[in-house]
Amino acid sequence: MHGGNVEAAGCHDDERKALLEFKHGLIDPSGRLSSRVGEDCCKWKGVSYHNRTGRVVHLKLRNPCSNCEWFDDMLEGDKISPSLLVLKDLNYLDLSGNFFFETEIPAFLGSLRKLRYLNLSNSFFVGPIPPNFGNLSRLTHLDLSAFDDKPVIMGDTHHLEWLSRLSFLKYLNLGGLGFSYEYKAMIQTLNSHPSLEELHLHNCGLSSADLNISFVNFTSLRVLDLSDNDLNCTLPHWVFNLKNLVHLDLSGSNLCGQFPDGIVDSLEHLDLSDNEIGGRLSSNLGKLCNLRNLKLSHNAISGEITGFVNTLSACSNNSLETLDLGSNAFMGNLPDTLGYIKSLKVLQLQNNSF
Repeated sequence: MHGGNVEAAGCHDDERKALLEFKHGLIDPSGRLSSRVGEDCCKWKGVSYHNRTGRVVHLKLRNPCSNCEWFDDMLEGDKISPSLLVLKDLNYLDLSGNFFFETEIPAFLGSLRKLRYLNLSNSFFVGPIPPNFGNLSRLTHLDLSAFDDKPVIMGDTHHLEWLSRLSFLKYLNLGGLGFSYEYKAMIQTLNSHPSLEELHLHNCGLSSADLNISFVNFTSLRVLDLSDNDLNCTLPHWVFNLKNLVHLDLSGSNLCGQFPDGIVDSLEHLDLSDNEIGGRLSSNLGKLCNLRNLKLSHNAISGEITGFVNTLSACSNNSLETLDLGSNAFMGNLPDTLGYIKSLKVLQLQNNSF
């Protein structure tokens, strides 16, 4: 696979015409697609091809803007041309960060059956996710997440049974979709996907009932983001039984009650900030020697932190870089052992009673 210097016989004429038709359906205020001139579409920016067949396999048109205003570099359009169906070998499609005028996600994308990577995030699509996305059985990466104030989903309740056919899925991001899906059935479906490694459900309107499952089979799950949902003070018990989990984000999810104990020791990132969690920090939390980031700010956790810090500082492989305990009800003296955590870069202790 290549993009740029052509080793195959050059761009296929039918694919060149299809890409030009796709381009003509878009507004390109910053000239991102200006390289799309000449006969050889294999040299066009964002297009990669197979070096043996010369067929287009990758189309990368995500908004590249990182240090400028987000809107400066957006492609714009009120539809995506179905001419992309000509790209029979396309396995990678990234249209994220563009502006498609709040149009519905085109159902024809479900016919690009060789896709392994599909990213339509933050592109202002609306409407239900086409159920024929279940035809994309080779997908390993699917990102349909949306800006918090621009949810993809509008209208009546929709179903996600089609996810059951994506058995090779490793990464799934449905963050910001809103309240219109049957999430409990989706969680049960994904629970049978042994390949799933990352699940992002930020701001989906999840409730504690949606997460009430009796048997957990997320054997490969490493990243779980359930932040900014309404879990009604109920922490899903199975979350801390995921033996391979390294990243857990439950921030802003209306959790309350005592600080949880028995947290899986593989965690590297734990964010429980912006909840109503109380109780005290157990010294057992300090046994999580793999932690790199611990964020507990804006809760009601009380007592001293000495036991926790003493235990954590004793880890031979301590790698904690961020410790945020701000805006709680902690008290007492700061232990000297805090200085033994040499890897610490960010320490937030404000609005406590130390």
